[in-house]
Amino acid sequence: MKKKLTLALLGLLSLASLAAVAQTMGTSGANPTILIDASSRVVDVSGNIRVPTDYRVTYSFLGSWAIAAGQGQGSKQMHNVYASPGTVAAYRKTGRFPDGSVLVKEVFETATGAMTTGIVSHAEKLKGWFVMVRDSKDSHPGNRLWGDGWGWSWFDASDPSKTISTDYKANCIGCHIPARGSEWVYVGGYPVLK
Repeated sequence: MKKKLTLALLGLLSLASLAAVAQTMGTSGANPTILIDASSRVVDVSGNIRVPTDYRVTYSFLGSWAIAAGQGQGSKQMHNVYASPGTVAAYRKTGRFPDGSVLVKEVFETATGAMTTGIVSHAEKLKGWFVMVRDSKDSHPGNRLWGDGWGWSWFDASDPSKTISTDYKANCIGCHIPARGSEWVYVGGYPVLK
């Protein structure tokens, strides 16, 4: 009886702790455990970011971008973007990315050729990943890969464990300036968020 009471009490304390974490993270209806778990597996205590190993299976697919090669030449790159579990539901509810959200963009070189539908490009060789982690609380003030509400990192395909980014202001944010009004993310290209 004493053991069952102790286990029940521990369970209640765990739930209370999760509720407190959810309140401080401001997840607004998203499952805070999922968001915390996703970001904790991608970010270490110093703020170093890594590519999640399971994103294609456990994350939600947001959409794709094709970077044009030129008139009638197809695409030179394809970008596939994924969001950590709980991110899409939270965004649909609030119109904002909750803290702990992880976005992963795969960048592929393409192959282009003529098909019955016309000139077609498809993803061929992975060039690397761009990973963003939502952090409105500035949790890593001494780390130059964190700021403006996100952690930012580029990884070459040859090593998903080591970012080659050194400073988000110099290496990352320049491409996101047109998306400043939507939390630095090009949400218009992701129908699942609507």
